[in-house]
Amino acid sequence: MNAHAPTAYGQGLSSQARNLHWLLTNLVDEVPGIRSVAVVSSDGLLLLSSDPGRLEEAAARPAGGNGPRGSSADLATIVSGVGSLTNGAAKLMDGGSVKQTMITMDEGSVFVMSVSDGSLLGVHAAPDCDMNVIAYHMALFVGRAGHVLTPELRSELRKSMESVK
Repeated sequence: MNAHAPTAYGQGLSSQARNLHWLLTNLVDEVPGIRSVAVVSSDGLLLLSSDPGRLEEAAARPAGGNGPRGSSADLATIVSGVGSLTNGAAKLMDGGSVKQTMITMDEGSVFVMSVSDGSLLGVHAAPDCDMNVIAYHMALFVGRAGHVLTPELRSELRKSMESVK
């Protein structure tokens, strides 16, 4: 299993929540170049993470400090902001709903894809990743996870993430 795959915090959850953890683990394990993955609710809260153990490190660091690179807590903040910005741009341009956003940088890429009712899937990937493969696997995740991400399940996932902190 990948070092960034969800482990202990997935225990004691409903079968739907465990299934989402399993899907996230498979995404991280099967797609080369993925550094970190986060699923974020429409209000910006982290629901699923590829590296839950690093949430404590991110929360403990001082504001503005250099935290762990690629942590899901940091990725969740970025995903939420990018989602809000691109949705605002789409409204201004009468572009409809945003399906996917990709940011390429010298040292990596960030992908953001709509899951359901405002929830977002974010991936931080290595600079040498195959962007098409990552986008394809993200779409598979969204297709499998989007219909089960009910308000009740989102609430359960939020509580499980809070218990990790």
